[in-house]
Amino acid sequence: MPLDRSLLLSLMIAVLLSAVHAQQSLAVPADSPRWEMQGEAKVIDYQGRNSILLDGGVAVLKDFEMRDGVIDVDLNTPAKRGFVGFDFRIPEDGANYEEVYLRPHKSGLPDAMQYTPVLSTGRNWQLYNGPGFTGAVDIPRDEWFHLRLEVAGAQARLYVKDMSKPALVMDDLKSGVQKGQVALYDLTGATYFTNFEVRATSDTPWERHLPPMPPNTLTRWSISPSYDGLARNLEVPLTDAESKSIAWQQVEAEPPGFVVLYRYRQAPHPRVTFQGDFSKRLEPQPGMQALYAKTTIDANRDQVKKLYIGYSDDVSVFLNGQILYRGRSAQGFRDPGSLGIVNPENDAVYLPLKKGSNELMLAVSELGGGWGFICRLVDVGQ
Repeated sequence: MPLDRSLLLSLMIAVLLSAVHAQQSLAVPADSPRWEMQGEAKVIDYQGRNSILLDGGVAVLKDFEMRDGVIDVDLNTPAKRGFVGFDFRIPEDGANYEEVYLRPHKSGLPDAMQYTPVLSTGRNWQLYNGPGFTGAVDIPRDEWFHLRLEVAGAQARLYVKDMSKPALVMDDLKSGVQKGQVALYDLTGATYFTNFEVRATSDTPWERHLPPMPPNTLTRWSISPSYDGLARNLEVPLTDAESKSIAWQQVEAEPPGFVVLYRYRQAPHPRVTFQGDFSKRLEPQPGMQALYAKTTIDANRDQVKKLYIGYSDDVSVFLNGQILYRGRSAQGFRDPGSLGIVNPENDAVYLPLKKGSNELMLAVSELGGGWGFICRLVDVGQ
């Protein structure tokens, strides 16, 4: 039955109004009651501008959710060191969302700005690093400059000072959250924000841009629950009885081969002592969490294979119930400036495989910055 003309006209007007609404900018002054201040956050005049001051705080825009859109703000950071930027697509529980920020103390360096997904309340910059996640930019100190974030589907672009060219292109947003609140974010380093505007835009098709999976990557794993990392001897393999008593969860590595453990387990948030005092790097770290991950390797004969392994933060490698390796690659551990960034060739372990089925098991511990591992099995000499 044909639509009534008046009904059709009403539908057309509704669609047009919706499109117009999607393009309207919402300007939110610093002293607006729309801001929910958390942590060290307050409204203050700075250099003649009514501003939000954050120094280890967050300002969340209330009563507003966004899938796709554009966020604009002017900011000024006089601090020598800081982490300042945007949180976006924050759901009600606040466990998983996206975060992109500037690092003024890294101005001009390859990691002066960084994107990380927050998963189970934990940041994952040790796992997600390099193109699409970090980039170089000059960050002014104690002067106003403009910051813009464009979010479209599974991609985003960050503009710093120059609005004609993105400084950082986030080609594949990782949290999986498609809609939520937006916030101004400051982990540390006094920063002033003003002239905030946000504009929702029409939804872009959700298209993932995944990197390739390297050949010979071990992708199928089973993981245990998480445990207090100091309550277990992680250099001792599980007994058969212990292994059988565990409710193992099957997981798969995501391109380019990472098993991202924050997707399955809550992130710990310990205060790591050795990051402030390198001499304490061998001391036990209260709050560390650990879990076990296992997979099966089938060999057609007795042979030795090389296992390339990247991990965060600690790992023990067991083969058929025997420990072969124990390592730590946490932030600030291998040398005071080390960040603990994960790559597939952090370390190499040589596996004496027997003909038939072999059980490879890892004990992986976490202190912060991203919990996960990547394993690739190759012939010796490769």
